[in-house]
Amino acid sequence: MMRQYELVERVQRYKPDVNEALLNKAYVYAMQKHGHQKRASGDPYFSHPLEVAAILTEMRMDEATIAVALLHDTIEDTSATRQEIDQLFGPDMGKLVEGLTKLKKLDLVSKKAEQAENLRKLLLAISDDVRVLLVKLADRLHNMRTLGAMRPDKRIRIAEETMDIYAPLAGRMGMQDMREELEELAFRTINPEAHKAVTQRLEEFFDRNQGVIEEVEQALSDLFVERALYAEVKSRRKKPWSVFRKMETKAISFEQLSDLIGFRVVVANVENCYRALGAIHTTWSMVPGRFKDYISTPKQNDYRSIHTTVVGPSRQRVELQIRTQAMDTVAEYGVAAHSIYKDHGSTTNAAGHSVSKDSNAYAWLRQTIEALSEGDNPEDFLENTKLELFQDQVFAFTPKGRLIALPRGATPIDFAYAVHTDVGDTCVGAKVNGRVMPLMTELKNGDEVEIIRSKAQVPPAAWESIVVTGKARSAIRRATKNAIRKQYSGLGVRILERAFERAGKTFSREQIKPVLHRLARKDVEDVLAAVGRGELSSVDVMRAVIPDHKPEPASAKPREEGWFNLRNAAGMLFQVPGRKSRKSTDDSRGALPIRGVRGDLPVSFAAEGAVPGDRIVGILEPGKGITIYPIQSPELTAFDDQPERWIDVRWDIDEAAKERFPARVSVTAINEPGSLAAIAQVVAANDANIHRLDMVQTAADFTEMLFDLEVWDLKHLNNLIRELKDCSSVSAVRRVNG
Repeated sequence: MMRQYELVERVQRYKPDVNEALLNKAYVYAMQKHGHQKRASGDPYFSHPLEVAAILTEMRMDEATIAVALLHDTIEDTSATRQEIDQLFGPDMGKLVEGLTKLKKLDLVSKKAEQAENLRKLLLAISDDVRVLLVKLADRLHNMRTLGAMRPDKRIRIAEETMDIYAPLAGRMGMQDMREELEELAFRTINPEAHKAVTQRLEEFFDRNQGVIEEVEQALSDLFVERALYAEVKSRRKKPWSVFRKMETKAISFEQLSDLIGFRVVVANVENCYRALGAIHTTWSMVPGRFKDYISTPKQNDYRSIHTTVVGPSRQRVELQIRTQAMDTVAEYGVAAHSIYKDHGSTTNAAGHSVSKDSNAYAWLRQTIEALSEGDNPEDFLENTKLELFQDQVFAFTPKGRLIALPRGATPIDFAYAVHTDVGDTCVGAKVNGRVMPLMTELKNGDEVEIIRSKAQVPPAAWESIVVTGKARSAIRRATKNAIRKQYSGLGVRILERAFERAGKTFSREQIKPVLHRLARKDVEDVLAAVGRGELSSVDVMRAVIPDHKPEPASAKPREEGWFNLRNAAGMLFQVPGRKSRKSTDDSRGALPIRGVRGDLPVSFAAEGAVPGDRIVGILEPGKGITIYPIQSPELTAFDDQPERWIDVRWDIDEAAKERFPARVSVTAINEPGSLAAIAQVVAANDANIHRLDMVQTAADFTEMLFDLEVWDLKHLNNLIRELKDCSSVSAVRRVNG
């Protein structure tokens, strides 16, 4: 166990004017209060706060933070009181120690609301003083290092908690080294077999490529000597958890990984960063798309460095990071490198130099916490905060500061539709952090997005393959459908104008309104679009509008078969169910898996139904669960202004558990005895089930029937529709889903 003078000496190495009296007082007080307490390992309990303090000395923290580390468990685990701490060490340190004391250990298996409140306390305490974060992370790091003495179930719980909360939080605050160690320790505990396998493969790889590593290091060093540029070159190895996560998320093998080794170039100043970059790029070819300048545009967590990949010696791909020593320190310690202390509104670092009160990372944390804390529901706070830490979601901002949460991989188009459907429909471009960027750009946490709009814009159908949110997909499909409908409507107007002109009449839209019931259409636009698509002839419209109208003789009648051809070609644009279901799944990263009504979620289907293979979106129904709609359902327009109710969902079908799904089909059949029986026989022969049947419209010659069917999937449904079309008594079959 580290002695009192050893702790003081550690701090003196980087802060010669250390307040020895404060450290000595905190050391003695904590040791006396913890007395004969023991840890699970059998070691004296005081060894824990002492090691936490030692970790903070490695971060070059000041004596006040070190003293808080020594005292952080006294109020919770000993007879010490806040009043006593205030008297001995001052109210500021008393507040910090009490703040840490109130932070109960997060129990991932406890009730959600209780866990949420604990997390809220942690983040709010951190937002008040960054030292709470530093002590808490150092406390967790030492607990993870000594996890072996715990019961197996407790080890797993603490490791999962670390992976879910503390490691991402360290990364968010720029403390990359701490994050990597926390992830490594948690990975080893949660999945020891995978950890062992990946570690072994990495060791074999590094042993096998040691010569290459040395060759690259030497080549870089020689290059910088030749250019009279002093630079420190060191290799860095990919960590096991990072490798395992990349293999899982990208579904690739170990052999397919190309970035297991990287090299770091550390120079004296910013000017030399760019000199080093110039030397490298003029010697070796750069790999296109692999250059990032985080010096001119730092990351949200203050990270600054130049990243590039070149084809180096022996034609090897070499990843490089170029930075100054100060940047390297920030990259390693994050906010701890700034040594931010609240001191009458001003701050100093360990070297005594003035620094800003908030680093970018810390300011970001406070802004995020303030935004998340506005909600009254603690469970919402928990979920939103976890998603932010997990990076399953991207949090971007409008120019006015409104926080927009989107799935990872979201684009400015998703952002626009998340703000409002009208904003998405009129989007023509976007500025990301003040720069005009392509609409397919993947947004990153903290990006500020300004949408450029035009009233003349119509969302291209190709956008559907770019966006990742269900709300955006549905809106794009609906807007595209409406745009095509508008085009056919305009064509229908021109056809009717010519037809009326040949009859010596003048056409107007107002003439159609009184006869909509005769044309079996709900509005004028439907009539015009039907004429434009060739579904309704101009002669039928004229008969409805002018009952005594006599059509021209057949020989003089203009040929309109072309419109039917146009209808067929245009119809292909609406064949959504023909797309492969797998693509829908691939485009829904992070979406809620849906199996069916007998799954483990309260799921129901909209009236028109949805089957595996359809693109789907979920709408949250308070008190009922989730209702699944096909992405092109017109019913979704009712939820345009309620983004909080939209749930991204995907199919997750268990092949072993056979389950049919609902689909609605309209069948127009010849009105004669035996027609219904023939249709029912086709349905039965194709292993489908009729759940409900409605006679929609019956005429002298034809009957339209609406079938609610139960089928296995989209392929099954399409086969059934094809068989029904071949039935001699059937005139037309179409699926009803928008």
